[in-house]
Amino acid sequence: MKTFLRIVLLLIVIQWIGCSRGTDQAYMDRINEWHQGRVERLTSENGWMSLAGLYWMNNGENTFGADSSNDIIFPAGKAPNFMGSFILKDGIVRAKILPNVEVSMDDEPVTDVILESDAGGNPTVLHHGSLSWYVIQRSDDLAVRLKDSANPIIATFHGIERYPVDSSWRLEAKFEAYNPQKSISVPTILGTIEEEPSAGALVFKIQGKTYRLDVVGNLDDEQFFIIFGDETNRDETYESGRYVYVDNPGSGGSTILDFNKAYNPPCAFTEYATCPFPPPQNVLPAKVTAGEKKYH
Repeated sequence: MKTFLRIVLLLIVIQWIGCSRGTDQAYMDRINEWHQGRVERLTSENGWMSLAGLYWMNNGENTFGADSSNDIIFPAGKAPNFMGSFILKDGIVRAKILPNVEVSMDDEPVTDVILESDAGGNPTVLHHGSLSWYVIQRSDDLAVRLKDSANPIIATFHGIERYPVDSSWRLEAKFEAYNPQKSISVPTILGTIEEEPSAGALVFKIQGKTYRLDVVGNLDDEQFFIIFGDETNRDETYESGRYVYVDNPGSGGSTILDFNKAYNPPCAFTEYATCPFPPPQNVLPAKVTAGEKKYH
């Protein structure tokens, strides 16, 4: 009888271990699947690693093309020597394309067009061969952002090292809404400060100690954007912090802050991004050994 009970108990333990491993593996699979999707977006023909140039414009005429005499120099071998001009006047950019230069917008040829910037979320995109470009606005300055769907750095991408997936970094965080909502000052790689809306802060614990992070976003957003730094930035992770998204639990309540989904800013992969960095209050005096490490 005792032997039978021992066998039953052993079977129960084996089943429990198997279920625990199954649950852990399922979570690991979800994180790995999320990361794979993140890598595919990063290295896609229109992803961050397709960035091939960033050109700040002056008022007046800004000529562009592959020839070195242009104000804006596109990559040689991928663009004609002289393509036309961007005319910046009173905050409005007009593109004038030279005759016999093939430039399209929405698969239709264009020769003269007003370019809407990304400030409204829907910039005007022009194309030539593997190149595409549009206007971005940062503070009061306007620039041409160039992408190349055949950018050589995409082909040389070698993956992103990560910390082992660890469910202990999947933290419950209490959301404390700001009433009224406030703005926070966010530094950027350009040396500027951007005022971003912040609906509140996440309050959570790491190894028994309480921390908080201001979110970027409005109270009615589906997700909040978190820009954070921590003590791994010195040696192991990108020196200027990382990003992570969390679901919005509404005006109160809790959400899940999963640092296994912490990822590098675009500036870790290209010199042509305009990344925001953590505001001082979002630099944690702790090590977050989860998510992406430095891209070497």
